[in-house]
Amino acid sequence: MSENGQETKIIELPVSITVRDLAQTLDASPIEVIKTLMANGMMANINQEIDFDTAAIVSAEMGYEALPIHEEVEEQEEAEVPLWRKKLEEEDEGQLVNRPPVVAILGHVDHGKTSLLDAIRQTSVQAGEAGGITQHIGAYQIVHEGKTITFLDTPGHAAFTAMRARGAQGADIVVLVVAADDGVMPQTEEAIAHARAAQVSMIVALNKIDKDNAAPDRVKQQLADIGIVPDDWEGDTIIVPVSAVEKIGLDDLIEAILLVADDLDILANPEGDVFGTVIEAELTKGRGVMATLLVQNGTLKVGDTVLAGTSCGRIKAMFDYTGAKIKEAGPSVPVSVMGLSDVPKAGELFSVVANEKVAREIIGQRVIAAERAEVATDSVANLEQLFARVQAGEEEELRLIIKADVQGSLEPIVTSVQDLKSGGEQDIGVKVIHAGTGNISNDDIMLASATKSIIIGFNVGSDSAAKRLADTEGISIRKYKIIYHLIEDIEKALKGMLEPVEKKILIGRAQVLAVFPSGKYDQVAGCRVETGEIRRNAKIRVLREGKIAFEGGIASLKRHKDDVNEVREGFECGIGLKGFSSFEEGDILESYVIEMVSEF
Repeated sequence: MSENGQETKIIELPVSITVRDLAQTLDASPIEVIKTLMANGMMANINQEIDFDTAAIVSAEMGYEALPIHEEVEEQEEAEVPLWRKKLEEEDEGQLVNRPPVVAILGHVDHGKTSLLDAIRQTSVQAGEAGGITQHIGAYQIVHEGKTITFLDTPGHAAFTAMRARGAQGADIVVLVVAADDGVMPQTEEAIAHARAAQVSMIVALNKIDKDNAAPDRVKQQLADIGIVPDDWEGDTIIVPVSAVEKIGLDDLIEAILLVADDLDILANPEGDVFGTVIEAELTKGRGVMATLLVQNGTLKVGDTVLAGTSCGRIKAMFDYTGAKIKEAGPSVPVSVMGLSDVPKAGELFSVVANEKVAREIIGQRVIAAERAEVATDSVANLEQLFARVQAGEEEELRLIIKADVQGSLEPIVTSVQDLKSGGEQDIGVKVIHAGTGNISNDDIMLASATKSIIIGFNVGSDSAAKRLADTEGISIRKYKIIYHLIEDIEKALKGMLEPVEKKILIGRAQVLAVFPSGKYDQVAGCRVETGEIRRNAKIRVLREGKIAFEGGIASLKRHKDDVNEVREGFECGIGLKGFSSFEEGDILESYVIEMVSEF
């Protein structure tokens, strides 16, 4: 019904639409649409993109009520099953029981993620218990009316996506925090993209409703425009008004989490194989490696031998989120443990094995597998790899993350690339995973890693930290200043016609353990190869405190005083470089080769 009570026709429109397509949808001539736009103060040609709000105004004046198409839900791909879920499928169904849901908090900076976590914790900690919170372990639990919820106390989608990028999925539910006075911002859309990529259930916490300039309905409309339709607008997303500062709506939010959890299949076998996810880890003074582990199946106990990636060790001590020592932890329980030999990566899947000997055998197998996959990993977004996967029937699309300087540039780019196809027997299309304005950030790199995407930048830069992370994760970043060149390159890439470029392919990494004299003035480095292999004919770069101290060729590569052509992961060697001998203990040496690849 329209505002005057007369019946209107309902149509569904996307986030943006051309004047031509809008005219077809309204069964009107493009001239009529253009005249209506002009009457509302907007000049537009027949091929110009207009946003949903503008299209809705035109539609209303022509007797239609426009609703946003919930495209993202309709187009969602089948989720890649996290590794821990695959392991859970091996458990005896008769022994599976419900476990507490694990919740991650995402949202735009300054919208109150940390304040909301703190408010939930403070209102849920029982009297006398607050004094026991002596350390931050990256996660904590609350109990509401007899039901437990685990919160990942690592607000921000970079930490959340780091888990998924390595095959894990730490959270069952995402709470998206949006400020009622600020609305949908760039990082809000990024967070939504991360949650959708992980295919987890989402609840919106509409924060700061206590502020005088709060506009909840305006924010709900903004969310609806990007496919997050509130449940009270006949959508499927629960939106809970809250105030972290005034402690308003916190019980409603917790009850919403439990309601969503009841609809999910959140199960575990407390008596089964022990495995879970590494939330965070660091090397500390006095205690050595401290790792926060989220148990997702089985019961972890002091004395168990834990294997996480290429790190292992026997648990010497275990602490809960309050800092209290405990002897065991069941499903969905976060714990901080001592005893691992090395610092594992966030997102690694951990498991319990019989002893350290078994753990080291498995690590050896993983090292060999990692060596074989090293080049492919470095080329995660390499077009040759894409076509190889297409030929094998594993890929059907080129996934892109697009960042532009302004919205006016972003919309035509997204519209243009989404219509591109390669043609031929294997018809490869383009899927835009995320599009936004601003420079390329670490969050973009992690999302690209999690979704095996390529990053396109238009008139934007990327800071040094993002560049380093892109190198580490093997993500390709392409930058353009002319839209035509951007579209042309994507077309060529889809058809396999893009000119090959020179690319550094990382093949190995070693750490300097000791420095030895060699001759009167020179020194050689005594190293342990940590990943891949060091090759005599490859190039080397020396990293010190994250910066490149030298880049050049290898003068000598020895193992047990014998000259060798290569040294593989797990072995020690002596390395001398051409034109550099100022090694320091702790330096990282990266071995790489230069190849011409058809990279996009």
